[in-house]
Amino acid sequence: MEVFGFDFGTTNSLISRVAGGQTVVFDQGEEPYPSVVCYEGDSVICGSEAKKRLATHEIGVIGNVVRSPKMLLDREHVHVDGIPRRPRDMVADIVKHVVNATEEDPRYKLDRGIGRAVVTIPVDMDGRQRRELREAFHQAGLVIEQFVHEPMAALYGYLRTHEDPANEIRRLEGQYLLVFDWGGGTLDLTLCQVQNGMLVQIRNDGTSELGGDVMDEAIRREIEKHAVEAAGIEPDEADVDPGASLRLLTRAEEAKIALSKREQEHIFIPEYFRNDVADPDIDTLLTRSELEAIIGQKIRQGVKRAKTLIDSADLTTSDISLCLATGGIVNMPAVQSGLFEMFGATRVEISERGFSIISEGAAWIAHDRARLRLAKNIEVHAARNQHFPVIGAGYEMPTAGEVSEAETLMLYCIDPRDGVGKISLLSPTRHGRHVQTNDSRQPLACLNVKVTPSLPQLFERIMLHLEVDDNLILHASAKSAIRGDSDSADIHSLEFGLDIMQGITGRSLNEPQQQTGEAEKYAKKPDGRSSEKPNRKGDIMLRPNVAMFFKEKDRNNHKPDEQAIHEALLAFVPGEALIRKEMGKPGGHFTRIDELSPIQREERAWYVPCSYCGKRAGDPKCRCLSGH
Repeated sequence: MEVFGFDFGTTNSLISRVAGGQTVVFDQGEEPYPSVVCYEGDSVICGSEAKKRLATHEIGVIGNVVRSPKMLLDREHVHVDGIPRRPRDMVADIVKHVVNATEEDPRYKLDRGIGRAVVTIPVDMDGRQRRELREAFHQAGLVIEQFVHEPMAALYGYLRTHEDPANEIRRLEGQYLLVFDWGGGTLDLTLCQVQNGMLVQIRNDGTSELGGDVMDEAIRREIEKHAVEAAGIEPDEADVDPGASLRLLTRAEEAKIALSKREQEHIFIPEYFRNDVADPDIDTLLTRSELEAIIGQKIRQGVKRAKTLIDSADLTTSDISLCLATGGIVNMPAVQSGLFEMFGATRVEISERGFSIISEGAAWIAHDRARLRLAKNIEVHAARNQHFPVIGAGYEMPTAGEVSEAETLMLYCIDPRDGVGKISLLSPTRHGRHVQTNDSRQPLACLNVKVTPSLPQLFERIMLHLEVDDNLILHASAKSAIRGDSDSADIHSLEFGLDIMQGITGRSLNEPQQQTGEAEKYAKKPDGRSSEKPNRKGDIMLRPNVAMFFKEKDRNNHKPDEQAIHEALLAFVPGEALIRKEMGKPGGHFTRIDELSPIQREERAWYVPCSYCGKRAGDPKCRCLSGH
């Protein structure tokens, strides 16, 4: 089934597809569908008709109208005109409206319905909200093939317009890119870097206080203020017709857009005032200079936020190779002038497809099957401040209905005296696999499992299990092997990158796992014990299932004795695994019990089930005397 691109935005929504090497945008008369829903009795009204019932451009619940229910997905329910409703259901209503309108539009003549989509999301949408959004799309009859952040979609859409996208990506390798997305609802800023063909986000910033809707309100208030003064009415005595006020808000938005291309715009709203005045109409000319005087401070604040974001990453504006400006507000000359002054005209790309570039980018991502990948390592914080990457940066995220292949680690409790094994999951602040031991980390989750205090150090095993679902939520669970206690946590705040090179060229990321350089400190001695024992209470240490053996060549430069290497490597194998018969596998017959070291015999006694009752020796239910 064909996968479409779906930009479910804060203020507007849009669907696109790729056909014949070109994007097709399913708009409504060169305009997107407003993300607005209205409930009147049993009737559900969505899109432009619902927006007409708004007298304000505020986001949220206004009477029986909800604007951008996507922003409410972190709530169980909200009251709309006194009736509790789930934001998930509101989102589903808007999605169904956009899909039905697209499928029924005679201009597009779709062979099949819209059933699957790559859906764009804000960079700050967490795992719970993603899960709710997926469920809302499911209610509307759509499968979310993959989530992708809106700035990534915009950049991908931009790169796909180049004659040679792969060459452009190679040119941008290692360079910093800024997405400056200023639309009706929010100003979103994202600082990205191209790393090994993957687009990762370095810093993000966003605000709804400077969105285009806020500007529209400011323009309306200023025009109304001058009209009140001209009519000789006291401001607190002005009786404004609600319908006329809404029409003025609409005209303010239209004038803001029009003044990007011309110097003045005529605004006429008949019967604006219901007071007994000589001229109840608003009839005025709004010039570009007057517009910039009204919203100039907001424009300066928005442009300044880009500089602040860059400074926060210890970069300067000269480090930015490309500033991609999208959204309707960036067409304003004052905004463009501010960006040109900051970056220079050659490094600023003003998108001509401001309202559609995100949905077009999502459509290209769907078409190219570009995959979302983990941007940072997921690490276990082991003893003596060691960090072991369990899931490496670049790990491919699952798509619809998938769960990543589980990652399982066997950990060994170092000091069980307090009866608790502590597993801390961290992520480096540095993106990519290549991080240093002294790089800072941020905590993701801490799992605590009960262990048997009477057992020796490095004896009780803790199984750590990690997997990621299609909502990009990391599920972590741990269980102690002998005590049998377990703990789990869901991690919603992972960071991602988009493998843009894979999508365009089809090549995959195959980068070797970063080595910490500390493994030798914890290598096993021939008797199977650690050569260096960390001893912090409750800490854990990794016991890897691989080993390296170095043997000096003799004076005649002969090869190392293969039998000696084999026997030495057996010391690294747990006792119960060493005696396991693996019939049919070359070299898989470990049957000589006298080869076991003392710790291996001890391991076998604890971990191999009793031949009589099937219980482990440490299991309190084992009461037999048969031995192992």
